[in-house]
Amino acid sequence: MKFRTIASGGMIAALYAVLTVSLAPLSYGPVQFRLSEGLTLLPYFLPEAVPGLAVGCLVANLFGGYGALDVIVGTGATLLAAVLSRRMPTLWLAGLPPVLVNMLMIGGMLHILLETPLLPTCLYVGLGQAGACYLVGLPLMRALEERRILRREIF
Repeated sequence: MKFRTIASGGMIAALYAVLTVSLAPLSYGPVQFRLSEGLTLLPYFLPEAVPGLAVGCLVANLFGGYGALDVIVGTGATLLAAVLSRRMPTLWLAGLPPVLVNMLMIGGMLHILLETPLLPTCLYVGLGQAGACYLVGLPLMRALEERRILRREIF
């Protein structure tokens, strides 16, 4: 790996973690809106965003108060969603994996941990995720793409 690639992944991890932790408690719980999840569209453009997002999520979830299960499941969900987003053919479709994966995995985990009703918990997580991806992430990625800061890299 090139130094620039490692540094870019590290910056993505740090940005994700700082945004998530600094906006707590909005970032955690059955009704959540993680502004940092707008960054989950980055894997569409940058392969180094896949591990960067996973590490950032791991760090953020260490501060979330839901313990080891959240660290493991949350990080796994972010990693899976990032890998799937990387493989999507369009930017708009790249937002679907984070929404669906988090809705099911994080909604299910919070249902178990907090003993909340499964369907509403999954729907709330999914709605928050959709808002972050499509109302924050999509316009951000389009703006960065227009300014030629981001370009689709296929390996």
